[in-house]
Amino acid sequence: MSVTFSINGVKVEAATGDNVLDTARTNGFEIPSLCHHEAVSPYGACRLCLVEINKGGRKKITTSCNYEVLDGIDVKTDSPEIHKHRAMVLELILAEAPKSEQVQALAAQYGVKQSRFANAKNDEAQKDRDNCILCGLCTRVCSEIVEVNALTFNGRGDKRGVGSPYLEQPQTCIACGACAWVCPTDCIGFSEEDGVRKVHRWGRELPMAKDENGRPVAPVFQLHHFKKRVGLPDDFFKKAPGSR
Repeated sequence: MSVTFSINGVKVEAATGDNVLDTARTNGFEIPSLCHHEAVSPYGACRLCLVEINKGGRKKITTSCNYEVLDGIDVKTDSPEIHKHRAMVLELILAEAPKSEQVQALAAQYGVKQSRFANAKNDEAQKDRDNCILCGLCTRVCSEIVEVNALTFNGRGDKRGVGSPYLEQPQTCIACGACAWVCPTDCIGFSEEDGVRKVHRWGRELPMAKDENGRPVAPVFQLHHFKKRVGLPDDFFKKAPGSR
């Protein structure tokens, strides 16, 4: 089934169950976000995708990534009030990730060049969480797409962070790099050197399988994980040192 509603005065259609953010972007309306990716479930962490929803004459500002489309609603993607709220959110995010070029560029679009909010974390805690904005994209892609559940949220309050359970090296991590690819602030990072892939933030290092010409292809653990997921024969990939 489909529903019909309007975005900035333009009538659009979407399937029942779709969210406002993805629908707006599909129809060419730009809404900023840092914690959203269409491949994983919405989380509403960054609060940047705020829009104004008019439903039956009652208006409210809410996140669009986890707001389901409804017949007859009227959505505004930008207004002076929405702009003000997004600028405030960006000040808070900039305080958490002051070195992130992505955050700096997005903040500049809303006239935010520096944050008034000092980071309340102590120096050691901030060092461990440099530029992490707790968007949860890495945890969701790890559990929902890769399906290894190597990452989770840990701690509470100003000590809340993202990492492996019990803050130990994530033994289920296959070094696929998906977490680093979706990270909006590039605070995870990975590299390949001498036949080893390193996922920097988690301290994970795994050997890579090589092709017939001796060129690294992908981590051995990654190949074996996806081989099992799609039911490939055991000898589908060339065996390599360190395979399990």
